[in-house]
Amino acid sequence: MFYRSNDDETMYCDAIGKLLAQVAPVQRVQALDNRKAFDFELHQALAEVGAWGVGVDESLGGSGGGPVLQVLTLEMLGQQATSMAVFGVIQYMATRLLRQFGTEEQKRQYLEPLCSGKIRASFCMTESGGGTDILTTLKTRAVRSGEGWRLNGSKYWISGATRSDLLIVLARTAEHRSRGISMFLVPAQTGGVTATELNTFAINGYDTCSVSLDDVDLPADAILGTENQGFMQVLGTLNSERLNASAVASGIGRGAHRLAVAYAKEREAFGRPIGQFQALQHKLVHAGVELEAAWTLTLGAARLEEEGRDVSVESAIAKLAASGAGQRAAELGMEVVGGAAFDIDMPMQRYYRDIRLYSFAPLTDSMVANFLGERWLGLPRSY
Repeated sequence: MFYRSNDDETMYCDAIGKLLAQVAPVQRVQALDNRKAFDFELHQALAEVGAWGVGVDESLGGSGGGPVLQVLTLEMLGQQATSMAVFGVIQYMATRLLRQFGTEEQKRQYLEPLCSGKIRASFCMTESGGGTDILTTLKTRAVRSGEGWRLNGSKYWISGATRSDLLIVLARTAEHRSRGISMFLVPAQTGGVTATELNTFAINGYDTCSVSLDDVDLPADAILGTENQGFMQVLGTLNSERLNASAVASGIGRGAHRLAVAYAKEREAFGRPIGQFQALQHKLVHAGVELEAAWTLTLGAARLEEEGRDVSVESAIAKLAASGAGQRAAELGMEVVGGAAFDIDMPMQRYYRDIRLYSFAPLTDSMVANFLGERWLGLPRSY
């Protein structure tokens, strides 16, 4: 509402909108979600319009563009195909890491196939011992073996691993707490790699997995970026990940809000539409205002990042705003729809479940607030 796209962005968004209307109408998305099935048709259709190559130069097999096009893509997906939106966050993280730190051979082998949708990737950092305090809990280790590496350990809460062709794995390669971790490119079919889908209650169209790494032998050139600097390299991507998560959260909230408003116009009680009752009108208005504010913050931060600015504070503010606005919109949507929301064929319950991801991903809202207290408000560090 408060954002004016340029002509290229408008054309791109129109193409994505038409694609979603044709390939992924809400009821089809809901049916796939109920079956816990990945939408391969939508994934391929998005690849054909260049969505998975956004942020990667055309010379590297991408579609060009940058942070603004990425958040525009993810917000639109979040409104309708929530699981595919979450896939997009991982996709853009993988392509960014390869673009920034990959060798020419690694880019040739993986970047163009990722952008064209021929392969999919997973990012494997968290482990069962913890997520927020990853440096303390990271036990996966890679040791030199002959001319290469041998990888052992396990990962937990990994998105997409059973359907991925490539795993980007963080493993300890030295004893320093933060500068002793390296990133490895691990083809999913490598011996010793086992991915198992977890039985989660949300994001049903995109698997969440545990990954076992048992004596996985890798060549010397499997390292992505600089040895022992993997964690520091990942830190450099967090602003983009937070922005992209903000876009998805905004989209999920807006999808739930759109359904709630439509239902309030049609559902009648006591002889008139329930949307005519002032108490409900006010709740829907306030939820919509909050979502617009969160989305404006997200777009503004993405524009600043595209200009080369440090947006660590701005991206954290956007994430916190979008997570809260999205959750409150989905909760209100369940209230508006009432008993019908318990029907698993009704998309409202999917928005309500899926938005919960962004209360703790990519960082918990509490940790984001801790960061903002220190970096934005100048308060003493609380953790």
